[in-house]
Amino acid sequence: MSSSHAVLDTASESDPGASAVTAVTAVSGASAAPGTAPGAGTADRRRWLALAVVMTAAFMDLVDVTIVNISIPSIERDLGASFGAIQWVTAGYALAFAAGLITGGRLGDIYGRKRLFLIGITGFTVASALCGFAANPEMLVGSRLLQGAMAALMVPQVLAIIHVTFPAHERGKVFGMFGAIVGLGAVSGPLLGALLTQWNLLGLEWRPIFLINLPVGIAGVVLGRKFITESRAPKALRLDLVGVVLVTAALLMLIYPLTRGRELGWPLWGHLCMAGSLVVLTGFVAYERRKTRKDGSPLVELSLFRVKSFAAGIAVQLTFGVALGIFFLVWTLYMQIGLGWSPLRAGLTGVPFSIAVSVAAGLSVQKLVPRFGRKVLQTGALTMVAGLLLHIWEAGRYGLEIHSWQMALPLVVMGLGMGLIVAPLTDAVLSGVPREHSGSASGLINTTQQMGNALGLGLVSVVFFGVVDDRLATGGAQAAGAVGATGAASVVGAAFADGFQHALWWVVAVLALIFAVMFALPARPGQHTEEKADLDEAVAGDR
Repeated sequence: MSSSHAVLDTASESDPGASAVTAVTAVSGASAAPGTAPGAGTADRRRWLALAVVMTAAFMDLVDVTIVNISIPSIERDLGASFGAIQWVTAGYALAFAAGLITGGRLGDIYGRKRLFLIGITGFTVASALCGFAANPEMLVGSRLLQGAMAALMVPQVLAIIHVTFPAHERGKVFGMFGAIVGLGAVSGPLLGALLTQWNLLGLEWRPIFLINLPVGIAGVVLGRKFITESRAPKALRLDLVGVVLVTAALLMLIYPLTRGRELGWPLWGHLCMAGSLVVLTGFVAYERRKTRKDGSPLVELSLFRVKSFAAGIAVQLTFGVALGIFFLVWTLYMQIGLGWSPLRAGLTGVPFSIAVSVAAGLSVQKLVPRFGRKVLQTGALTMVAGLLLHIWEAGRYGLEIHSWQMALPLVVMGLGMGLIVAPLTDAVLSGVPREHSGSASGLINTTQQMGNALGLGLVSVVFFGVVDDRLATGGAQAAGAVGATGAASVVGAAFADGFQHALWWVVAVLALIFAVMFALPARPGQHTEEKADLDEAVAGDR
């Protein structure tokens, strides 16, 4: 039984959907600061190359979050890594990424978004090389932590770079294009990881999953230096070092126990640590207020939370992260352990979901949101609920005999719903945010989504593993008397199928809550008003 628990825990960090949301968040908000970019960029074809660079970088981060999970067995065998080290390979990246996002966004506001983007992508590429050539588990864990920290510098800069490169009336097209590739990124990480590991290129086994970043990262640095325009906040700001320490400590105290809690048996110190994070966060808020009064240069601009759309959007991001954290984890476990599917088959099963997200994301930003506003996001939540209910019914109806093609319909419905939410959500959240604070706001949104993901992973141990453990305990005698490995596997599979259905009911409940919170979002995203004003100004200038 201990070996099966090791397999379950090892898989517990997989969350492609949450990563997809993070990637969309990084580029879909359009309230970034006006920098030194010329307003005449409309006719400049170079801006499309700049867009390709930042899109590729964000996509690279998205894939790298999920590509590792599929290759964990190969890493474990090749390096002789302990289970604790393997946990850190997967969780270390997420911890460093979440802890550094707010600081990374503010550093871009202060020192320049292009500069921080280039530092981030350079560091990310170097860290990828260190991961690929890791000689032992300790080196791999340290390199993954460095990767996450560099991603935290790179990702928050993307939306500001897009803003200064494209006029407002073109951003709908840009966000639609990016939303279309995010759906592919949601499942391409596991699929690419499965292929690269299975091919065993040059006998390198798992190492190409990291080394594939090298040519992409080098090209991003070279092209980024040439085509991306520098920008920074118009008002001189200083880095709030005390705020950095406090917010990083609060996030680590919350996220670390959640990501490691089940493996460690939910120790008392973990619960005390999570409770203490609220105390540290309260101290952080008090300090930021004092810092604002003192020199007007806090790490987080607390006045942002007085903007109704921002405060409501943060709440939506948090709860949406919880929903995705639960679903994508239990879905992966259900397919690979409960149904016994190979990583490659599980990755291919997710392709219809990916395509549906891509299609809906493009339509939502370009066609639907300008006409229907927040109703599009609420429709997305209800559509996801419909897909979940269909998935629950199919899991109960077909049991362990379910086929990949039978999952296609619920996954397409869910993907359409997710696409209607993830692409326009940040537009709505940032529509009322002052431009000079866009980097800080973007980092805060990304951090909130990561916190939601961590909370979702924590809840999985209750809403999924609790049911699985109960079913396996009550079916122990049956498992002991089962004929051969096939009989025992059917007992485990049935437990996972029950846990999967139970967990999905929780996701339905969370999405119902999201639907209600969305009423606090603006009826029409402010960006579209800005687009019209920009277009009118451009027309007036041509006369």
